[in-house]
Amino acid sequence: MRGFYLCHVAYMRKDEAIVPVTVIEGKIYLVRGQKVMVDRDLAKMYGVSTMVLNQAVKRNAERFPRDFMFKLSLGEAQNLISQIVISNAHGGSRKCPSVFTELGIAMLSSVLRSPRAIAVNIQIMRTFSRIREMVAENADLRLKIEALEKQYDEQFKIVFDAIRRMVEENDKERTEIGFRAN
Repeated sequence: MRGFYLCHVAYMRKDEAIVPVTVIEGKIYLVRGQKVMVDRDLAKMYGVSTMVLNQAVKRNAERFPRDFMFKLSLGEAQNLISQIVISNAHGGSRKCPSVFTELGIAMLSSVLRSPRAIAVNIQIMRTFSRIREMVAENADLRLKIEALEKQYDEQFKIVFDAIRRMVEENDKERTEIGFRAN
C-alpha cells in the first residue's frame, strides 16, 4: 500500500492537490471560538482509519496539548452532527470525536508520516493560511467601510443641519394667509 502513495505523490503535479481546497474548507468548523477539523475527516483525507489516527495521537499524547486537540462534549458533538449530518446509528461513532486546531493538524504531520499524510497536511496548512488572509482582508474592508460611513455621516449631518435651519426659519417667518371673521 505504501508504494501506491509514493507513486501517487510522485506523479502528481506540484500545483495539483490531493484534496481540493474547497473540500478542506468545507471540513473546517468553528468550535469554542476556534477553527477545528474533526478526527474522522482528517483520517479520511490522510487515507487512514479514524482509529489509526487516534492511536497515533494517543501514543504521542505529549505532543497534543488542549490548544492543539480536544474532545467534544456530548452537546458539541450533537450540534456538529446536526450541522454536518453525521450518522450516529449503525457504524457511526459511539463516542465524542476529537477535533484538531491548526496547531494540532501541523503536529499530526510528525506522527503520521505517510507521503499522502504529508502532502494533505501541507494542503491543509495552506488552506488555513488562505482563510486567515481572507479574514484579514475582510477586516480591512470593514474598517474602510466604517471610515466612509463616518465621513459621509459627517457630510450628511451638515446637510441635515442646513435643512433643519431652513425649516426653523420658515416656521418663524410664516404669516397667516386668509381673512378673519370677527
